[in-house]
Amino acid sequence: MSSTSAAPPRNVGVIIPCLEEEDAIGACVAAVLATGVGEVIVVDGQSRDLTAERAAAAGATVVIEPMRGYGRAMLSGLAALSPTSTIVLFIDGDGSDRPELIPAVLAPIEHGHADFVLGSRLRGEREPGSLAMSQLMAGQLAGLLIRLLYGVRFTDMSPFRAIRRDVLDRLGMTETSFGWNLEMQMRVAAAGLRVVEVPVGQRRRAGGTSKVAGNWRSAGRAAWVLVRSFCRLAWRLRRDGRPAPRPLRSR
Repeated sequence: MSSTSAAPPRNVGVIIPCLEEEDAIGACVAAVLATGVGEVIVVDGQSRDLTAERAAAAGATVVIEPMRGYGRAMLSGLAALSPTSTIVLFIDGDGSDRPELIPAVLAPIEHGHADFVLGSRLRGEREPGSLAMSQLMAGQLAGLLIRLLYGVRFTDMSPFRAIRRDVLDRLGMTETSFGWNLEMQMRVAAAGLRVVEVPVGQRRRAGGTSKVAGNWRSAGRAAWVLVRSFCRLAWRLRRDGRPAPRPLRSR
């Protein structure tokens, strides 16, 4: 889809988790607001730099999350959204995602074609060095496992994604770790929701240090969390007797 789509309506709330990304967050917030979304919530994990101050100066509502955890930051951001935000968009604050593609990511939901949209970094144009091999492998492995279990094809676990808020509220998200993105995709697939993928590519980060792929130790830890989360959630969904959804094909 083209990034020249009409500007998003004001009922879109954006959540950006951050930790020590002062070099990138101001420009990121400004670029996101320039697309016409209704509100931007930056969840800061008690950064020791000027991340929170620069996010606020750029126009974001800043929430300070005292406890670490990617999923915990997302849950705090959701709690801070206004009731008028009926579509929720998630994007990273390090400059690696392209805010100009927000209209393209939102379009399938706005046009009634999807409940959940994943921005695929693997299907878009990627700058050299923007994704580590561990990130590529994790996304492909998760996509394979979800497809085997639920018949839904994902090519990535990109943080750049959008979902109808009423749908998200019904998913029952619980992960407080890096397993948040995986949990959302598994729950979406298990529920048989309408899924669309949009190519978004990836840029090299403009600031901060990756909390997942900065080195092989952190990448290994993140991979272990994802595998553990997958097994635990697959067992939980099976235990709860969720009906097996019909196979879907993401676009």
